[in-house]
Amino acid sequence: MSWYRRAVWFAKGLREYTSLFRSGYESASKRFGPADVEVDVAGKSFLVTGANSGIGKATAKGIAKRGGTVHMVCRNKERAEEAKAEIMTETGNQSIFLHILDISNPKEIWKFAEKFKNEHKLNVLINNAGCMVNQRELTEDGLEKNFATNTLGTYILTTALLPLLEKEADPRVRQQVVLTEQWAKAHRNIHFSVMHPGWADTPAVRSSMPDFYQKMKNTLRTEAQGADTVVWLAVSSEATKLPSGLFFQDRQPVATHLPLARTYSPPEDEEKLMQVLEEFSQKFKSTSSGT
Repeated sequence: MSWYRRAVWFAKGLREYTSLFRSGYESASKRFGPADVEVDVAGKSFLVTGANSGIGKATAKGIAKRGGTVHMVCRNKERAEEAKAEIMTETGNQSIFLHILDISNPKEIWKFAEKFKNEHKLNVLINNAGCMVNQRELTEDGLEKNFATNTLGTYILTTALLPLLEKEADPRVRQQVVLTEQWAKAHRNIHFSVMHPGWADTPAVRSSMPDFYQKMKNTLRTEAQGADTVVWLAVSSEATKLPSGLFFQDRQPVATHLPLARTYSPPEDEEKLMQVLEEFSQKFKSTSSGT
């Protein structure tokens, strides 16, 4: 690659990176269609994981303001109850339900999903829960904590709830990039999407990236700005006019890889990932049912 082309790619990557901060959102929001999210979603059911703080709470609040039934799936009961009370008070929406679940525990996810399917309907699944553990940490099942929470937990919860989603009109899911692309191919009647919230001032960023936070805190997005595209993907009819399986930033599809990032994976690796996740999930499903 010539020095000129490399310089162009570097400049493009830098521009895309800086767009993740508050100034990027403020610039992008000038082209937003306000009517896109001025909708009433009363009667629709939304499940949001990690809904007690940060982007998850802002998302749950945004949906509640529009009349949706919100199922908050959270790990910490005390913080979750505080968040639920705050959302109900600020929005006046009483259809807020709390479920205590650790997304890093695959057996408990299966149990939760089976119970949920028998008691509720579901229109939109928002896989927001995640962790950024900087030191190697294992779960009680011997799984690395980041993998268990961010990848396997997301896979199992979505897999388990797909039959429930398929019963509804206009079902939607938001989750990780490779999983989104693979499931979009396999489940044509469900609209899958994934998004980047940008760099937002959230508890996760403050605790997991303290040096970054101290240097950049005055440039970070608010939680509501970070959640804007999630809410748009969950409620707007404009979102489903675009193909399933895309990656979004500020309400627009964007490339899944930064220039020169070398983060591409060959199709066979992605297929292997799905295979391994399915094997793991079935192992823990049989364990959870006691068979």
